[in-house]
Amino acid sequence: MEASEYESVLCVKPEVHVYRIPPRATNRGYRASEWQLDQPSWSGRLRITAKGQVAYIKLEDRTSGELFAQAPVDQFPGTAVESVTDSSRYFVIRIEDGNGRRAFIGIGFVDRGDAFDFNVALQDHFKWVKQQCEFAKQAQNPDQGPKLDLGFKEGQTIKLNIANIKKKEGTGSPRARPASTGGLSLLPPPPGGKTSTLIPPPGEQLSTGRSPVQPAFAPGTGGATESWPQPKPATAATADIWGDFTKSTGSASSQTQSGTGWVQF
Repeated sequence: MEASEYESVLCVKPEVHVYRIPPRATNRGYRASEWQLDQPSWSGRLRITAKGQVAYIKLEDRTSGELFAQAPVDQFPGTAVESVTDSSRYFVIRIEDGNGRRAFIGIGFVDRGDAFDFNVALQDHFKWVKQQCEFAKQAQNPDQGPKLDLGFKEGQTIKLNIANIKKKEGTGSPRARPASTGGLSLLPPPPGGKTSTLIPPPGEQLSTGRSPVQPAFAPGTGGATESWPQPKPATAATADIWGDFTKSTGSASSQTQSGTGWVQF
């Protein structure tokens, strides 16, 4: 059994009315106002089914489900289902009895939403049918489908925008910077400057084993040298006063002088 022989249900509406309609005299369309809307010929349930590409509008009894009439629809919109010109709740369908006899009847829904669902169910089915036909044609003739042409046409060019990088002519390689040794760089001493020499305060001598301190320049003398007074030899009383402090002056005084960095004038 082929898949197209399966019957699927597209829409079910519990209440629908059937009307006898007069023959259409002109091509202006059907009008529901010309029907006897308060006296429907039949009332029951409506079902829309699909088998393959054909949809079937079936009018059935609400209780027993006995078929009253059905209208095969092979195209929508088309002559099998037409809308009326004065309302959105009424339609004209073409029913068939299977023996070749056809008739046009009018159907109507009490609720406007049921009429909308009826219309959409038929539209969706035939939209699907159209897609299946297109897929079948593409499968049979794959070379006839649209192709993507990425080639250049005659006279067509392409332009690329690249960053404008220019090199200066006549310049050599950039001068290399001296490599940094890390840490903070020290500034050179000012021109003509001299390193200062720490001078001990009066009464003390450096006990580092170096030569006696040279006289320093006194401020405000215009560069003239001025010698410090020579310390007097320590007496016994002085030695007793300083005690052990004089024994460690060699190391302590050098640390103090080197840490503070002061110069006495």
